[in-house]
Amino acid sequence: MTEITVRPARTRDVRGIQDMLEPFVQRRILLGKDLVVLYEATQQFVVAEDPDGNLIGCGALHVMWEDLGEIRTLIVVDEWLHHGVGRAIVEALETQARTLGLSRLFCLTFEVDFFTRRGFTEIGEQVVDPDVYSQLIRSPDEGVAEFLDLAHVKPNTLGNTRMLKNL
Repeated sequence: MTEITVRPARTRDVRGIQDMLEPFVQRRILLGKDLVVLYEATQQFVVAEDPDGNLIGCGALHVMWEDLGEIRTLIVVDEWLHHGVGRAIVEALETQARTLGLSRLFCLTFEVDFFTRRGFTEIGEQVVDPDVYSQLIRSPDEGVAEFLDLAHVKPNTLGNTRMLKNL
């Protein structure tokens, strides 16, 4: 395997992240994000680079609750699929999650087999206790609404599978 580097994103990477994201938005695989939203989330992202320093993938970790985070915006450019880039990004995000004290990771994905190989399992409706649910439902974040499987986000989640991993 060609040597790749996974590192925390910097603000100078944001336009490259948006460029990687756009084809997936066009194919309705991922939701689009305004440039300002990506800049605001810079510290949530890691990026993967090829040996020449070109961005070839990214992923973000979003903290949802005391013990719960979400892997978001996991992208590997087409030419680098099946070269371990996605696995390396997920491993970096899992390490970051553990450092932050999280014990569970959520994802909403079409790539069920990939995440199953990483230890994620499909989840049903209620995966947090009622007290936590009553707090999470107050969040304006769409990802939290998707995690809770709220009706108003159903059009965005059609065909996606909700998955969870215990770290």
